[in-house]
Amino acid sequence: MQPGLGFGVFHEPVLLREVLRFLSPKEGKVIVDATVGTGGHAEALLAHGARVIGIDQDPQSLEVAKARLRPFGERFFPLRGNFRRLRELLAALGITQVDGVLFDLGLSSLHLSQAERGFSFQHDGPLDMRMDPDNPVTAGDLVNGLPERELVRILREYGEERYAERIAREIVKNRPLRTTGELARLVARCYPPGSYRIHPATRTFQALRIAVNDELSALREALPQAVELLRPGGVLCVISFHSLEDRIVKRFLREAARTGKVKLLTKKPVRPSPEEVARNPRARSARLRAAQVPEVPSP
Repeated sequence: MQPGLGFGVFHEPVLLREVLRFLSPKEGKVIVDATVGTGGHAEALLAHGARVIGIDQDPQSLEVAKARLRPFGERFFPLRGNFRRLRELLAALGITQVDGVLFDLGLSSLHLSQAERGFSFQHDGPLDMRMDPDNPVTAGDLVNGLPERELVRILREYGEERYAERIAREIVKNRPLRTTGELARLVARCYPPGSYRIHPATRTFQALRIAVNDELSALREALPQAVELLRPGGVLCVISFHSLEDRIVKRFLREAARTGKVKLLTKKPVRPSPEEVARNPRARSARLRAAQVPEVPSP
């Protein structure tokens, strides 16, 4: 195991039973795991006989997935890239149609466990938050460089943070901020005592991570590509972890269903069972939506 790479830090796949039910993996099917992470969902899909193309923009996650899934040989094909370029990435492999596409939009345990990645306020590290280390913009660049009004917009729009103005004002007043711990403590001071159920920094960190990685725009660009890549009968599954992502998926699928491009397999999002949440508390906010491209009518 290479130090720092996180081998052995496997993200427990959420809603796995439901994903398998909708994607129905079997021999002969080609399924794209567009956020392969450390390979949890992909491992189960491969175990059921499918061929899996695993895409991730994070080279560390991809290395973990490759090591984990090596026993499946050539049935697993790892591919580094951002899923906003889904069609282009698959075209480079000569693939124009697949049987299933999965998006699992949550952070992995690998991201959260590595202080140097800057995703977690529970570990003191640099203000980074980049999924792709080649991304030139870090959370520190935003925190220390943006005007106050732009910080307010990011915190309000991407974090739905009620104390956005207060937090942005304190950030500007206390710049430069260097570490996740500094930022988390500053945000906590902006909250009235006892006025929160989750850590006060949760929404601020979410907002900055979304801004750094341009996550919502990437999702909006990827969803129509996924539907276009699905052959008749193919299924799209999307697991989201907060209302901003889920709203984008819901609206897209509703419009795609209205125009006949897909039929909805989930009228309401599928949530994890109490047993799954007890086993894996990170699953508690997961929401799964699925849709299927209609079969070609029989002649």
